[in-house]
Amino acid sequence: MTAQTVAAVDLGATSGRVIVGRVGPGVLETTTVARFANDPVRLTDGLHWNLVGLYDSVLQGLREALRPSTEGDGVASIGVDSWAVDYGLIRGGRLLGEPFHYRDERTARGVEAVHTRHPHAELFARNGLQFLPFNTLYQFAAEDPEVLRLADHALLIPDLIGFWLTGQARTERTNASTTGLLRADTGEWDAELLASAGITPSLLAPLIAPGETLGALSRDVASVLGGTAPVTAVGSHDTASAVVAVPMSSPDAAYISCGTWGLVGVETPRPVLTPAAREAGFTNEGGVDGRIRLLRNVMGLWILSEAVRGWQREGHAVDLPTLLDAAEEVAGEVAVFDVDDPRFLPPGDMPARIAAWCNEHGVAAPRTRAEFARSIIESLARAFADTAHEAGRVGGVDVKVIHIVGGGALNELLCRRTADLAGVPVLAGPVEATALGNILVQARAAGLVAGSLESLRDLVAQTHHPRRYEPRA
Repeated sequence: MTAQTVAAVDLGATSGRVIVGRVGPGVLETTTVARFANDPVRLTDGLHWNLVGLYDSVLQGLREALRPSTEGDGVASIGVDSWAVDYGLIRGGRLLGEPFHYRDERTARGVEAVHTRHPHAELFARNGLQFLPFNTLYQFAAEDPEVLRLADHALLIPDLIGFWLTGQARTERTNASTTGLLRADTGEWDAELLASAGITPSLLAPLIAPGETLGALSRDVASVLGGTAPVTAVGSHDTASAVVAVPMSSPDAAYISCGTWGLVGVETPRPVLTPAAREAGFTNEGGVDGRIRLLRNVMGLWILSEAVRGWQREGHAVDLPTLLDAAEEVAGEVAVFDVDDPRFLPPGDMPARIAAWCNEHGVAAPRTRAEFARSIIESLARAFADTAHEAGRVGGVDVKVIHIVGGGALNELLCRRTADLAGVPVLAGPVEATALGNILVQARAAGLVAGSLESLRDLVAQTHHPRRYEPRA
């Protein structure tokens, strides 16, 4: 086997990228050929994704990826991953309006409608999911029934991109596991729950597993891109792809995929559906090769990013590295708040919300931007450390090391404080874990590399060396 290239479309909640990966025995190299913003838009009926604009950016990135290289080898495959739970409704191949954003306020009425018929304890026994008010099941319940009846399919975001690229409607399994409509015990759509919710089974496309071929680019798309390649299903939930590329060499490891969200958990061979897991707020999501990602969604760097955006909207010039340097210099204790308080979920004035939380709980609120930043980092680190160990207890893993991948791996203060508070080493990196996991699943399907998930992680460890943070007393 010789090294060849594949193209990963990696769509995050704030930005997207197209990354070309060169993969072979002992080789895992990446080149980012496109990077673009992913900004939601507020329309008269709520907060939406600008998915048509996002797709146009994807096409421009793929056109660059498929441009003939000096080596003369073409792209062997294309794979798409994105955030979970959100979907587009398709009728006759046409999109019925821009998809709603999971932070839109409409989900509250969906929760009430579902829990009237199915309390969360019952749902957890069926789907194994942590209660999150924006899971697809609740979004369907909040949807206009007439619009749902019009649709041929509801396709999750990466599946919708794949449909536009190939004309094939499928739902990839790792992302399907986040909808609340997939049974945790069988890994198939829950027909009884669909019937109870009034959802036509045909609305959900047939399932496809990571590594399976979705299809060839359609003739029109290939013409636009100036080339062609098969589209391969990957762990299309971005966290599923990220966990593929966590260079875990020990079973006693926890992972944190840290970006807009912090997904904190351990890997298990089967779902953990115990009352302890439910009461602790853990979720069982599908992973590549049938693994289970037992994790909890922690609010993540969204709080810091939204605070910075708020200060910038007020006319302040805020440079994040400079702000983090100032945060590290803050002396004395700062407020540690509950980052998972629902008030921090929607866009808005994060410093004001933090101050309100502190006032309600008798805690001195931060005063300066540096103190707010330090308070956010300390609060996230505490949540990460506690959740990693709790995931280990619930999942039967004795956590002796924590891996942080994604953009949060660049935040030295966050990594160091997580190690301090967890009392175990933190290994930070790779930053582009999601794209790497996407690339590796494609490469294995294309025969560029072989072996188990552990073999893929060994290749990551050989080629991407994480930074180690030892806990301090």
